Amino acid sequence: MSQTLRLAEQLIARPSVTPDDAGCMDVIMAQLKPLGFACEVIESGPADFRVRNLWAQRPGSSGKTLAFAGHTDVVPTGPLDQWTSDPFTPTHRDGKLYGRGTSDMKTSIAAMVVATQEFLSANHQPALGLAFLLTSDEEGPAVDGTIIVCEHLKQRGQVPDFCIVGEPTSVERTGDMIKNGRRGTMSGKLTVKGVQGHIAYPHLAQNPIHRAAPALAELVGIEWDKGNDFFQPTSWQISNIHGGTGASNVIPGQVVIDFNFRFCTESTPESLQQRLTEVLQQHQLDFDLKWTIGGLPFLTTPGTLVQAVQTAIRQQTGIETQLSTTGGTSDGRFIAQICPQVIELGPPNATIHKIDEHVALADMEPLKDIYREVLQQLNLSLQS
Repeated sequence: MSQTLRLAEQLIARPSVTPDDAGCMDVIMAQLKPLGFACEVIESGPADFRVRNLWAQRPGSSGKTLAFAGHTDVVPTGPLDQWTSDPFTPTHRDGKLYGRGTSDMKTSIAAMVVATQEFLSANHQPALGLAFLLTSDEEGPAVDGTIIVCEHLKQRGQVPDFCIVGEPTSVERTGDMIKNGRRGTMSGKLTVKGVQGHIAYPHLAQNPIHRAAPALAELVGIEWDKGNDFFQPTSWQISNIHGGTGASNVIPGQVVIDFNFRFCTESTPESLQQRLTEVLQQHQLDFDLKWTIGGLPFLTTPGTLVQAVQTAIRQQTGIETQLSTTGGTSDGRFIAQICPQVIELGPPNATIHKIDEHVALADMEPLKDIYREVLQQLNLSLQS
């Protein structure tokens, strides 16, 4: 059994359903402290929803630092009777490791730790500093996790220069796709007001659903931006519409529409809010509108880190990796506010959050080797 597999199994065996770390960080700190890492546990959140975060750092001679980032928490298992084996008992079948968190993202964390051990074994006094930023609040609200640590680091002037987030980014084979950015997310709750009344006397009422419909149709047809070389165009989607009293003979007094923007770097929250509000005003709606910004977009253009990752993947797997900004949000959106170069790299993501989540054993060692080679590439660049 490889060290990567052994450590991954130790982490998977801990039922760390968000926000419970379930002792995962203790296992990781036991591996990092003998390597010279100073480990700091940062807790946040209310007593009944306590989040555990870890910042572990080992300086290098150059003053430049790469941080490995990730999360120890996992999503709930779903119905246990639908799992072929217990989700918190690491199980091997047909060349795959099964268990909650195998792909998202305990395999990545294990690979990062072992890659660090191997790198430091070959480089006792490296130019590259190393760090780990881990949280147990990525799969939950994400308000007491990575964002809290980033605020601490910014205040103390300890921000990393490079960061690799271990999100499962690959498609068919480890290394075939990495994320060099992510779209931003912004949600809105629109309440359009009308006048409730009997459905047989529409002239005595104002149907807010009817009044809102033309504006919604216009919003659906808007081209918010054209995207760019790295991002697809900004998307606006309605997720929920709530209206009516439940009775078939009552015109409702209001309708509530939930919607979301997934936006690229060509738009800003302010520009999107302004354009949408202008459409509502042009249709002379009586409305209230509340906004929630879940995260800003980030982009790491090809440079030192992207080149190091591309080279490492090519050398270890022979794959020419694809740069992508697709998918949902990640904690990279917080780290990118303090770190100039952030990429995401992890195993295939086909089974994340699913029943019988798994990762192929054949994907584990290549992931560890890629991480180690990235460290080597960056270290060499700092020595030259």
